[in-house]
Amino acid sequence: MQPRNMSMSGVVDLAAVKAAQEAKAKAEQARAEAARQGGGGAVSPADLVIDVDESSFERDVLQRSTEVPVVIDFWAEWCEPCKQLSPVLERLAVEYDGRFLLAKIDVDANQMLMQQFGIQGIPAVFAVVAGQALPLFQGAAGEAQIRQTLDQLVQVAEQRFGLTGLTVDPDAEPGGGDREAAAAPAGPYDALLEAAVQALDSGDLAGAVQAYRNVLADDPGNPEAKLGLAQAELLQRVQGVDPQQVRKEAAEKPQDAAAQIAAADLDLVGGHVEDAFGRLIDTVARTAGDDRDAVRVRLLELFEVVGADDPRVIAARRALARALF
Repeated sequence: MQPRNMSMSGVVDLAAVKAAQEAKAKAEQARAEAARQGGGGAVSPADLVIDVDESSFERDVLQRSTEVPVVIDFWAEWCEPCKQLSPVLERLAVEYDGRFLLAKIDVDANQMLMQQFGIQGIPAVFAVVAGQALPLFQGAAGEAQIRQTLDQLVQVAEQRFGLTGLTVDPDAEPGGGDREAAAAPAGPYDALLEAAVQALDSGDLAGAVQAYRNVLADDPGNPEAKLGLAQAELLQRVQGVDPQQVRKEAAEKPQDAAAQIAAADLDLVGGHVEDAFGRLIDTVARTAGDDRDAVRVRLLELFEVVGADDPRVIAARRALARALF
């Protein structure tokens, strides 16, 4: 994988970040809710800093970058500036509480990775987001500059790709095991969620949408309500439409964002997940401005319907990154 020739400031400009503080707040709520639900998939603070080599790069960097930004610290034992920079990055990885994962690569033991990234000197710091490599900085850097760069990285990851990071459980053993397994208490929204499911099953889509929204009004990060709302809204959008007419318009107007969005909804409802994702990714590549942003937002909504851990979503996130950049 060859890194793209791209500065961090350029990424932020392309991202057209809007309401960054609101995005951060939503990400915080999602992490807090995941922890409240029992910390499923949670990692310990010690797991936020990992050693990576050529054999584990695909798994620990490329694959993990579809769920969390991965910052890469290229270092060597003989490098004195590295000995100053690395502890700062390790401390910030813990302080940022799962918003990024720090991968440390010893260049002496991993010459191929050093060559692939085109590194001329160390320390050198890159990030990988949704499979795309972004150069951050090279050489010694002050903590204020590092924090500013990491803040920009987190904003891009959240706004462009919906990557809200990892859930960190301070009581989790390194490797993800919990020290104490405890039954999660019934949540305060169980009755409302059950009512939403019943409405969905009975075909009362408007009722299901409202029930899920009621939960999210008080608990914006509730994962079950977010998934249910995404599903209910999808079904509501395709209810009563003429499939033949929708597909006819999409075929005749490949540049029409609205037509492609409508057809993608039908693709997903019909079980053609990869077709839906591919249609919208192709449309992202063909459009610009508000049209492109509308297609991107709908694609992220469809990711919610399918589930972040689905391999098709992971692959589509990488393809979206390539289309955007």
